Amino acid sequence: MRMIRARDLTRTPWKNGGGETMEIAVYPIDAKLDDFEWRVSMAIVDAGGPFSTFPHIDRTLTILDGGPLGLKINDGAEIVLNSTSNPLSFAGDLPTSAKLYGTRVTDLNVMTRRGIFRHHVTPIVLDDQPRTLEGRAPFFILARAGEISLTLEDRVETLTSFDCVFLDDLGRYKIALQSPTQAAVLMVEIFPEH
Repeated sequence: MRMIRARDLTRTPWKNGGGETMEIAVYPIDAKLDDFEWRVSMAIVDAGGPFSTFPHIDRTLTILDGGPLGLKINDGAEIVLNSTSNPLSFAGDLPTSAKLYGTRVTDLNVMTRRGIFRHHVTPIVLDDQPRTLEGRAPFFILARAGEISLTLEDRVETLTSFDCVFLDDLGRYKIALQSPTQAAVLMVEIFPEH
């Protein structure tokens, strides 16, 4: 289990100046934006504009904070997202543009290379009753809001907003989660296609 604290992530400005990205994890470990097989990152969006195109990539975007953010994918109707919206999945090949309607947005981006990996992002609300999540690595738990106590075997960690736990060793895991007040996490699962 690897703890990834939001405060320790490196911020990289976008080329167009409209925001910043913070890579949480990528596979292979030294992969760049044009050759990764999967990538999990957060972004801070300060201004609207076109998204970068990622051929052969499927992606899911979840608003963590701020907004609303309007997304126009291909020639479809605008989809307006905020921090209570469910994750939105779409093809990275399609021309996509964003419009910022409120405050700057922090979002989570999960991307997998089609035909090699696929992914699923599940929002989960927690309270003071323990909740057990099961998954097979690679597997992420990201604190969306609130303070969360996380237990794996005899290890206990506390997560606050945008902190992340990454399980990268092969095998199945059971993680117990609990919060003294209502809190929310995102569970990110990445699966090999074959």
